[in-house]
Amino acid sequence: MIRVIIERYVDNSLEEHYETAAKRILQGAVQANGFINGESLRDMQDSTHRVLLSTWATVQHWQQWHGSPERKALMAELAPMLNQEEKVTLLDHYD
Repeated sequence: MIRVIIERYVDNSLEEHYETAAKRILQGAVQANGFINGESLRDMQDSTHRVLLSTWATVQHWQQWHGSPERKALMAELAPMLNQEEKVTLLDHYD
């Protein structure tokens, strides 16, 4: 099992449009193989900073979704609303 953290900075004039687009991406992820759960959070100090946390069965499942045509198409809609490229961090458990 792995965790994925995605950080995004949204143009503050586009926050409402971002929410709609981000929900579509999360809905797509929910349908993807290996998706376990996810949540979308807003930074209380900076409303333009968004953090998405998701859990995937394996890194391969995440990579399959991340590189999928569906996610790429959805990100093409979302990317113009961001002030910078999203930052993706993959985490796993260790002993």
